[in-house]
Amino acid sequence: MNFIAAFLFMFISFLLQSTLLSQFTIGGITPNLLVIVTASLGLILGRRYGMISGFVGGLFVDIFFGRILGVYALLYMLIGYLNGFFRKILFSGDFKLPITLIIGSDIAFGHGCYLLMFFFKGDFNYPFYLTGIILPEVIYTTIIAIFYFPFIKFVFDKIRHFEEKDIETIV
Repeated sequence: MNFIAAFLFMFISFLLQSTLLSQFTIGGITPNLLVIVTASLGLILGRRYGMISGFVGGLFVDIFFGRILGVYALLYMLIGYLNGFFRKILFSGDFKLPITLIIGSDIAFGHGCYLLMFFFKGDFNYPFYLTGIILPEVIYTTIIAIFYFPFIKFVFDKIRHFEEKDIETIV
């Protein structure tokens, strides 16, 4: 059940990010829902789910918008995997850790994109990329994450509750 819900979150977030939210840009910047979902799934479900969901979400982006197949899949996969390490220290009422990890994930994603797509091509205008793209996207993504992460956590807590209830009725 977790796998199906994770896939649906990735797919719906990809659709929202590439269609609806592209109409609500601020200065040409859209929030990165896939970073929110990938980091959240890694944090809630662990490294394996985070890595797989990041790969799937990144593959969506690569296929539809990427210039090189696999770049976004690699970046999102790493985000999901690394966030999975924090699963054991996530408390049910904790809100600071997930938001901090989403902020860090989005900063890392922005820097990874800069390195792989601009720096290695000889574009060394890092200050512009940092202040014009990375930081505004981090702020916009963080604002959305404040509302989106609790919803993701709520859904997976309900799934966990129903799975535990099914196990109790079987035993």
